[in-house]
Parts: sequence; C-alpha cells; structure tokens
Amino acid sequence: MNQLRIRTLAGLFAGALVLAWAVAGLWDSLDRTLPAVPLLAPVVLGMVAVVLLITALSLRSRLRAQRERRPDARPVDRLMAARAVLFGQASALVSALAGGVYGGFGLFLLIHRLDVANRRDQAVYAGLAVLAAAGVVAAALLLERVCRLPDGDDDEDGGHGPMRSPV
Repeated sequence: MNQLRIRTLAGLFAGALVLAWAVAGLWDSLDRTLPAVPLLAPVVLGMVAVVLLITALSLRSRLRAQRERRPDARPVDRLMAARAVLFGQASALVSALAGGVYGGFGLFLLIHRLDVANRRDQAVYAGLAVLAAAGVVAAALLLERVCRLPDGDDDEDGGHGPMRSPV
C-alpha cells in the first residue's frame, strides 16, 4: 500500500481551489445566484476527522501494548488495520478536494461578495469547512503513520504486510 504524499494532497487542494474560484466567477458573471455553502459541511468533515483521530489513537495504544508485550494486550488484526489506513487515505484525498472547492468558493466570496451579510456567513462556513478538511488530512496522516510497519519487520509473511511503506 502506497503512502500518501503531502504534495499530492496539496496539489489536489490547490487545483480544486483554483477551479472552484474560476467557476464561481464564471457563475457570478452570468448573473446567476451562487449556491450556498451548507452549514453541515464543516460539521461532517469534523466528524470524519474525529473518527479518524479516535481510530488512530486506539490503534496506537493497542500496538504499543503489543510491542511492550503486556498480558492484557488485544491483538491488532492486520486486515482491520489495513482497512483503517485505506479509509484514512480515501478520506484525506476526498477532504483535500472538498477543502479546495470550499476554499475557492470562500475566496471568491471574500474578494467579491463580502458586502452582503448572507455571503459573509457563507464565507465563514467555507473557511470552517477548509479547516475541518485540514483536520481530516492531519488525522488520516496520523493514522497512516501509526499503522506503518517498521522497515526491518520480518513476520511470517516475509515482512510484506499490507501496511509496509514504500522503500
């Protein structure tokens, strides 16, 4: 499984931001009403970030207990850990894209439509969505780091487990 690269996430964010800003400008130039930023966008992204963070912290404590060979340590299933990492990676990619879209839309609102009270609120919601998306990315990167195998780990499968970072 390949590791997420911050460059990839930043590129997705920047591309979506520029595209959303341009589309919002085009939409506004056609004298159409800009769509509203949903209030639940930052809430949902924040909830995904919390789920990823809780998963990462839980797996980290279980893996630490296994490494220290505590008698009460619950084993971590490799397949479950790989699924958690995959969920984190998918969440990070989607939230980088969504954060870029909300960032571009919020940037357009800040530059051109800040005089309208409703649009100020929309810009705040877009900014909160960008912050929540950054939280998802941070939690996903933490989860991926927690589940990564050490480079010299040779288990029964020859050290080619599902969470090996590329060398």
